[in-house]
Amino acid sequence: MASCLSLTVRRVRNGLGIVTAKPIRQGATIVEIKGKIVTASEVWRYWKIDSRLAENCFRYDEEHYLDPDGEIGQYANHSCNPNSGIIKNGRRLILKAIASIAAGEEITHDYSTLLGPTMVGRCVVTAMHPIAEGWSEISAIYRLRQ
Repeated sequence: MASCLSLTVRRVRNGLGIVTAKPIRQGATIVEIKGKIVTASEVWRYWKIDSRLAENCFRYDEEHYLDPDGEIGQYANHSCNPNSGIIKNGRRLILKAIASIAAGEEITHDYSTLLGPTMVGRCVVTAMHPIAEGWSEISAIYRLRQ
């Protein structure tokens, strides 16, 4: 299992992102995404202040988001071909490798598994790139890709 000690935040293709200093095997837990739980209305308020604040929030349940401000999860970027995914384990959000990740590689996940159809159009939806309809499907999608 990788720990935060093997992860760094550095400049990547679109700003700052999470990069691993050590290889991570497929299926490994990378890191717990930490932060404070906020309401959807709070996230809408973020959009008005600075859209980056809202874009960094993770869907937690139907009414809440996890705001990773000040934590490593703040730098988790989207990819249409991600190497990790976010799963909910009890009350925790976990970043888990869905592919082997080489040392020096950026760790990315697919926002559509958290935001649903709002991401359609950024990525081509295929059998290997399904859109999660709900929380129960998110972990199933990543189990299938492992």
